[in-house]
Amino acid sequence: MKKKQVFFLGVSVWFLQLISSLASCGLDHTQFPPSFLFGTATSSYQIEGAYLAGNKSLSNWDVFTHLPGKIKDGGTGDVADDHYHRYTEDVELMHYLGVNSYRFSISWSRILPRGRFGEVNTIGIEFYNKLIDAILLKGIQPFVTLNHYDIPQELEDRYGSWLSPQIQQDYGYFAEVCFKAFGDRVKYWTTFNEPNVVAKYGYLSGTYPPNHCSSPEGGCKSGDSAIEPYLAAHNIILSHATAASIYRKSYQVNQSGMIGMVMSSAWYVPFRNTPTDRSAVQRALAFDNAWFLDPIIYGDYPPEMRQIVGSRLPIFSSDDKEKLKSKLDFIGINHYTTLYAQDCLFSQCNFSTSRGDSFVQTTGERDGLPIGDPTAMPDFYMVPYGMEKIIMYFKERYNNTPMFITENGYSQASNKDVPMQDLLNDTARIEYLTCYLDSLAMAVRHGADVRGYFIWSLLDNFEWLYGYTLRFGIYYVDYNTLERTPKQSAVWYHKFLNGVKILKQKPSQGRVGRTLHLPS
Repeated sequence: MKKKQVFFLGVSVWFLQLISSLASCGLDHTQFPPSFLFGTATSSYQIEGAYLAGNKSLSNWDVFTHLPGKIKDGGTGDVADDHYHRYTEDVELMHYLGVNSYRFSISWSRILPRGRFGEVNTIGIEFYNKLIDAILLKGIQPFVTLNHYDIPQELEDRYGSWLSPQIQQDYGYFAEVCFKAFGDRVKYWTTFNEPNVVAKYGYLSGTYPPNHCSSPEGGCKSGDSAIEPYLAAHNIILSHATAASIYRKSYQVNQSGMIGMVMSSAWYVPFRNTPTDRSAVQRALAFDNAWFLDPIIYGDYPPEMRQIVGSRLPIFSSDDKEKLKSKLDFIGINHYTTLYAQDCLFSQCNFSTSRGDSFVQTTGERDGLPIGDPTAMPDFYMVPYGMEKIIMYFKERYNNTPMFITENGYSQASNKDVPMQDLLNDTARIEYLTCYLDSLAMAVRHGADVRGYFIWSLLDNFEWLYGYTLRFGIYYVDYNTLERTPKQSAVWYHKFLNGVKILKQKPSQGRVGRTLHLPS
């Protein structure tokens, strides 16, 4: 057989495989309620840049990223996407997509450079006022996160930030400044993004600032992995309660908004179908989510944690419990992946893969096979059914408290050897988003009160410990010129939001790089 015939036969086989992998039904936004929010998400440190512009002070991440060896590629958020100077351009990108909401965070250091120990920075207030007004002019609702990891470094230097009860007063002051300045236009507030990540990575493993940990979890210069994660979490929970109480008493009635908290929420399945591994799943979920949400919704830490951690868990005083009655109006869910959970309560836990005191080891592989198609982000796999599962878990545990999927997205590896065209032709991301949206639609049909979905992320950006080696954006950013270019996923999202029915795709193996022809 001639080479040309072999080539065309190969193309024909590939095309038939692609068509056969598509489900016969379609996905479109009408499968969600008319009031449903569809948006994109970002965070201040990851996109704004301008790290010393407009009287902004240094944040904990500004300091941390300048320490040698902390970030994979040595990158920092000093410039990032320069959203601070290019926000009008980025608003136009969202307007093209047709989103009706935009989730972003406010830099605490830009609003209160010295916390409550200094003046309110009017230049910072002006920046966010202009951003909020610009998106509202395009019919886009602001969905604002008050704290997405970054805090003024001064609060760390003065009293140890989250390890001190003083942070509750500082955080309440910051929240009230924002309610006063922006609450007339902001109807959705989240107090914290992924506080479970802050507590674990900042104070258990020590890989995030303030870089606290102790053996055997890690080799930090200071810290106590047995105590500090729980102390930091306790102060974060009470800081949420402080802000929610202020909002309820002084602002919510007049401003008609909602206030919630966002959790990092993987789904877990038993490594083996055994009672011990099934129990490990429940512990993993409790140590991930119920750690923060049970105290806010039910007034105390989950029993799964009390049984193991015991007296190392702080106690809520009667005054604390009174503040906790402010609760929350919704739960934000950042969901990307599903992992296997394996009990290690009665064996030696591997601290590099375990979930701390939960005595659970997690992995994305079993018997040499991945749980789903791997992505460029370690431990992030494409397992769409996990979206429905984690939503139904929250629905059952928290009496169907309203929910928003505040982050969901797909990572591409990025280095100088990856051609730009391969990054623009992100068919694997389209497949991922389509399948996860389909799973979300199933949860809604099953009665889950989910009210919105945000893709992470609008732009390629600084990805924390991975620097610029990962790209989650649906817009490609050239980090030399800062030019934004839509990826195929941006075109896909535009079409989805504008009423084009999208063929739902079954999970596949290795589809990265194929050209997906979207309906016109």
